[in-house]
Parts: sequence; structure tokens; C-alpha cells
Amino acid sequence: MCYSPSPVRVTFLGTGTSNGVPMIGCACAVCRSADPRDRRFRTSIYLELDDGLRVLVDATPDLRSQALQFGVCRVDAMILTHAHADHVIGLDEVRCFNELNGAAMPMYGLASSLADVKQMFAYAFDEDAPRGGGVPALLLYPIGGTFFLGRQEVVPVPVPHGPWTVLGFRMGAFAYLTDCNGLPDQARERLAGVEDLVIDALRHRPHPTHFTVAQAVAASRRIGARRTWLTHIAHDLGHAETVAALPAGITLAHDGLVVDVA
Repeated sequence: MCYSPSPVRVTFLGTGTSNGVPMIGCACAVCRSADPRDRRFRTSIYLELDDGLRVLVDATPDLRSQALQFGVCRVDAMILTHAHADHVIGLDEVRCFNELNGAAMPMYGLASSLADVKQMFAYAFDEDAPRGGGVPALLLYPIGGTFFLGRQEVVPVPVPHGPWTVLGFRMGAFAYLTDCNGLPDQARERLAGVEDLVIDALRHRPHPTHFTVAQAVAASRRIGARRTWLTHIAHDLGHAETVAALPAGITLAHDGLVVDVA
């Protein structure tokens, strides 16, 4: 398969784990840190494609705050990595983008994840529900293979998240893999030639459904990425000290970080 590069601007709307950082009721050093890079919304990114299309990846419980803080006023389409609460509970906020666009929101995801969304947000798919802002208007598109958003080719990269399968994806030489703890052979084949990688790295201690920092570093090296940003970060990791210990080319992402990728 040929992957043609095209520029994509990535804004990290959130880089935190499901609890966010600071975590409720916690007085650890990271939760009390004055470093703004240690304040983490739930994990999500915003993509500005070279043809002008704007794509939101996941709808976290912090979506309203993320959009206001980072100036997200337009979303043309959404990609859903999976249907865990920290990645979908903000879907009701899509009503605002429905109103701004004057249209329903196309959302692409694995069929299993979209089925979960229809169950979790049943009121939004009730034919008798009021329209015009009362419920989010979503158009669900199951991903069965490579698809296009505008002129950008999107290659699905399913990866394990403990017992679940979640959607990673590739656009040109950029790949995004959140909430994962494995890199199957098929995924690695689809990631061949990736230069810019975003990958899950929860903490140093082992976890049953997420990569540790060391495992994420090893996965980045197997993929051969030139630049890697670690995301979905718990309050175990302080930004400054963690970055100082990482190898060249690999760093922690932080909320509000903007990078241009191929």
C-alpha cells in the first residue's frame, strides 16, 4: 500500500488518563504541580488537514473546556478510537458544532464502538426526539478498511487495549495510537514508514490495558518513528522529570501542544 504524505497540524486537546490530572482528591506532587504541562484534560487531538478539513478525535468529558481553551470553533468530522467513557462522554457537546455547521456530524469508528455509542446515547437516535439543538445529530460510519476524509487517506490500525480492540489510525507518515498495550504484526505492517507517532504511555508501573513508558519507547523503536509523543498520561509522571529521562526523539505531549506532521 502506498502512503502519500500531506501536512497535518495536530493540536493535543488532552493528554491525561481517564481520571485527568490533577485527580480528584489527590495531593501528590504532580497533582499539586505549578507546571501547566502537568495539568491534563482527558486524551483527545484535533487535526487540521491540508485541504482545510477539521477533524476531532474522540469526545472527552472535557470537550467543552478543551474547545474553549484551545479555540476549536469548527469540526467537520470525528474519528472515534473506542467507546470508553473518557473518550465519548463529551458527545453531547457536538450539538454546538451541529449548530455551527448546520448539519449532522459524521463520525467514523469501529462497528462495535459505534454500537456502544448508540446504546449509551440512545436518546440521540430516537426518531421521536426533538431536533434543532435538543440532541446531538450524529451520522455513524463503521470503518471496514481504508477510507478518506476529504483528500486525506486514513488507514485504520486496530490495536489491543487489554481485552478490547480499539482504533488507531494512520494519515500519511503520521500515526495515532492511544489506549493500547500491544502492537500486533498486522498493526506494525500498517505502520511501516511512519515518521511521526503519538502513542499511549500511562506510567512506569505495569498496567493491564496500557503501555508503560518503557513499552511505548520500545514500540516506537519497532515502528521506526523519527519523532514520538507520549500521551494518555497518569499523575504518576511529572512532565519535566519524565522528559529529561526520555531518549532523543521521544517526549511527553502536553495539553495545548501544536505540531505539524507529514
